[in-house]
Amino acid sequence: MILGFHIGFLEISWVDLIDIFFVTVLLYQVYKLMRGSVAIKIFLGFLFLYLIYLVVQAADMELVSIILGQFMGVGVIAVIILFQQEIRKFLLLLGKTTIFEEGNIFKNVKSLWKEKFDENHLSILTPIVDAIKTMSGANTGALIVFTRDSELKFFADSGDRLEALVSKRLILAIFNKLSPLHDGAIIVNSNKIVAARCILPVSERDDVPAMYGLRHRAALGMSENTDSLVVIVSEETGQLTSARNGEFEHNLSTKEVKSRIADYFMADKRRKASSKEEETNSNITPITEA
Repeated sequence: MILGFHIGFLEISWVDLIDIFFVTVLLYQVYKLMRGSVAIKIFLGFLFLYLIYLVVQAADMELVSIILGQFMGVGVIAVIILFQQEIRKFLLLLGKTTIFEEGNIFKNVKSLWKEKFDENHLSILTPIVDAIKTMSGANTGALIVFTRDSELKFFADSGDRLEALVSKRLILAIFNKLSPLHDGAIIVNSNKIVAARCILPVSERDDVPAMYGLRHRAALGMSENTDSLVVIVSEETGQLTSARNGEFEHNLSTKEVKSRIADYFMADKRRKASSKEEETNSNITPITEA
């Protein structure tokens, strides 16, 4: 053991500090996943029950210790059952990175070295925004998922594959109330509508306003689980809302929706351009007067 220092009678090594750091990060990530949901209350209840078990065991209360001990004996199974949604979200969080998506690690590692921004992303803005404007005026409910790095195969396979070029008429036809494809979301990647009638994960947060229904909760859940932008057209009011990184933006105009979509697709290009500019500036040697 590599000895770092002493605290009283304790011997603490640098390995222990690294271990504590990683446990802290893990617990923080677990807290972020549970925050705003009923799971945090279940977790606190489970923790309280475990503390009671330690107390009664220390006090030699045999009968209660046996009963709680049987429960703690299947603690791992109980945790999996109680927190299956949170465990699933954690695994999605690990697997949604660009390297592991699509099941082709070599293809995606190679793509990290290429420019991800495609001008086709901006070419779809006009037909999509025109369709959103029309649906908003007619109070036609819609759920549109935009993704830039991947076609979100897991969610696309839950609906009907289209692989169709984006057009205003197609979007209006999909979300027409008489269409068999209108119930669900469409996924837009590059200049294609990858799939329609897709099932999205519903957010379990308890701080979502009561005015929002299942469509908005699904959009919020999708933005929590993936790096996507989701645009919602309310069927009741026609109002436009966007969801990104687990946050809503309410009462948007069509111009603002267009700006959000453009910013989302331009984010990678702007970030890379900024990093290149910083690298260039760092290589410039200032000229000083003699």
